[in-house]
Amino acid sequence: MKNNPVVWFEIYVQDMDRARKFYETVLQLKLEKMDSPEVEMWSFPAEMDRWGAGGSLVKMDGVPSGGNSVLIYFSCEDCKAGESRAENAGGRIKQKKMSIGEYGYISLVFDTEGNIFGLHQCNK
Repeated sequence: MKNNPVVWFEIYVQDMDRARKFYETVLQLKLEKMDSPEVEMWSFPAEMDRWGAGGSLVKMDGVPSGGNSVLIYFSCEDCKAGESRAENAGGRIKQKKMSIGEYGYISLVFDTEGNIFGLHQCNK
């Protein structure tokens, strides 16, 4: 059995409340407060014994948001609906929904903190 090489991700933010509300709105989920004495962290829902990677928003002194070279994709039912929710929540669209052939569709979105992420819609 092959293991997924990605086990965790972190999205660095400057304004946790704004970023948390943005991702909860766009992805239609609730983030969960993590118990961390050093940094403020809110995790995306995850079951650690299931396929896929868990992750969190992180606010850490000295670590800026935006400008990184790693891109993560969140699964979604409909990229266009995700784009609309992102814009309504204060984000902006870098790349509108586009086909990636047999693998479905993607959109690229800037969050409220300047980070870019992808939305991925499987072919139905």
